[in-house]
Amino acid sequence: MKKSIRTTLLCFCTSIMLQCTPPSNPCDPMQNLGIGPIEKLDLQPVNTNIAAEGQKIYDQLCRVCHNEIRQMEGPAHWGIMNRRTPEWIMNMMLNPKEMSQKDPIAKILAERVNGVEMADMNLSEDEARKILEYFRTLQ
Repeated sequence: MKKSIRTTLLCFCTSIMLQCTPPSNPCDPMQNLGIGPIEKLDLQPVNTNIAAEGQKIYDQLCRVCHNEIRQMEGPAHWGIMNRRTPEWIMNMMLNPKEMSQKDPIAKILAERVNGVEMADMNLSEDEARKILEYFRTLQ
């Protein structure tokens, strides 16, 4: 009897420790893949031609709310590849509404700007991937 209680308690405590506990620890941002169509990305060395295309898209669609260096309506993107997984970044671009409602990190980011959710720019996966490639140059 004592052994089964101890085992149950150990399993319970382990499961609690492995769960996210927002807002103080809203999941490890380098493990969180986000919510959306992107489940796994295998990145190759940076393609500067694709990154240049991504910068053009970023300048046209994202710069209104974002900046590489400083916080604006949305967060700065310099060094984002060191703060988030590529999958999370892509899912945030492709599925911002659901991410802002269900992803613990995206919820905190929205709270920092008075609950403003990222606008859905209706990007294709190809466009989002080009922007991600641009982000990879911001180190």
